[in-house]
Amino acid sequence: MRFLARPHQLPARLAAGAFIMNSGLTLASSYRESAPHIHGMAATAYPFLKDMDAEEFTRWLAKGQIAVGAALLIPLVPSLLAGAALTAFAGGLVGLYLKTPGLRQEGSLRPTQEGLSFAKDVWLLGIGAGLVAEELVRD
Repeated sequence: MRFLARPHQLPARLAAGAFIMNSGLTLASSYRESAPHIHGMAATAYPFLKDMDAEEFTRWLAKGQIAVGAALLIPLVPSLLAGAALTAFAGGLVGLYLKTPGLRQEGSLRPTQEGLSFAKDVWLLGIGAGLVAEELVRD
């Protein structure tokens, strides 16, 4: 496993990392206010989260976003590891989009107006999967 990101991977890693880091830092500074809404949406898509305290869930989500963002932004973190973290995180976001009522048009993957901000997370999934796939097929 390489311990430095390949130069051509840096633009995607930096773009995704900066986006996720900003989201995590923003959430960390306002998790108390946003906790009920964020936890409610997550628990709708992922029922096993219903019993978790909303503030605790949101605090852990912010920490997770910051960790994934940092892994992508630091070129010393292997792309396989950073890509796997991003793929897992983005997979959860895409799952949220697919499982939350009202975010998709009836019988379609196309987003409603309310779902547009969630549907765009597919680009994060693509970047993560691309990083993982490249590192698995290269020496």
